[in-house]
Amino acid sequence: MENQSLAVAEAVGLPIDIKRVTTTTPWKWLPRQLRFGALNRIDPSGDQLQPPWPKLLVTTGRHSVPLSIAIRQLSQGATFTVHIQNPKTSFNHFDLIAAPIHDDISGENVVVTMGAPHRVNEQTLSASANIDSLLTSDAMPRPYITVLLGGTSKAFRFTDQKAEELAGKLKNLAEQSKGSLLITPSRRTPPSVVEILRNRLSETPHTIWDGEEENPYFTYLGAADYLIATGDSVNMVTEAAGTGKPVFVFHLEGASARFDAFHAHMQRHGATRPLSDTLETWSYDPVNDTEKIAERIRTALDLANPSE
Repeated sequence: MENQSLAVAEAVGLPIDIKRVTTTTPWKWLPRQLRFGALNRIDPSGDQLQPPWPKLLVTTGRHSVPLSIAIRQLSQGATFTVHIQNPKTSFNHFDLIAAPIHDDISGENVVVTMGAPHRVNEQTLSASANIDSLLTSDAMPRPYITVLLGGTSKAFRFTDQKAEELAGKLKNLAEQSKGSLLITPSRRTPPSVVEILRNRLSETPHTIWDGEEENPYFTYLGAADYLIATGDSVNMVTEAAGTGKPVFVFHLEGASARFDAFHAHMQRHGATRPLSDTLETWSYDPVNDTEKIAERIRTALDLANPSE
């Protein structure tokens, strides 16, 4: 979620200050009920929100909704507030809302996007480190198959059985293509899943991020010839589709109507296909609505485009 806000803020071109806050119990269990008293219920161990209020505030997710509403009121409208995702409260509390098409909302102050705003573009991919410095072995031939692993969530489960299934598919695809696997887990990926992949792929050219050094996420995206992402994360799939490269989706156990709608939109756009037993190559327009959101903000605030 932080990356979504950061992507939009970077695209707008103003100086950025990231605030990480936590509300105290019981208020954090009732985020939309905090309303204008939200700033008095912030845990003192985190960042604090206080004047001078910013020209622009970008928030993501339901937990930040009451904080955004409070700052907009306290700044007497001087802070232009942008909320990413459906706030599930009156849209009048925000100057602009950016929501993916599968949220199924609309309004004069709503920008509808294909997926999540993200930081994947030519600049971030080309600026990432050289892939050769991150490989664990000299025997890592192309093509590179980048694998983005999500994990267990409210709607999905990354079970050991699904890990075994994925490992088998990855092994076969690497053998067929005579290529290598670049695998990066997320914080939600169960340790048992990583261990299963590590063991099953021991004879297959691969590297798995160990979680110790900086995540080579952008480097793996930039180096990829093919991308595979688990279907539990709108962020990961959208970021993968931001490269314009073939993206295959591996679905975990569980179900979500919203996620089904998202994946259907991505397939109709031509960005993704379900993971099968073969690799295919195709082209499509990269998915990135970040600039679309940023342009609405710059127009409202009468700001110049930093790329011009």
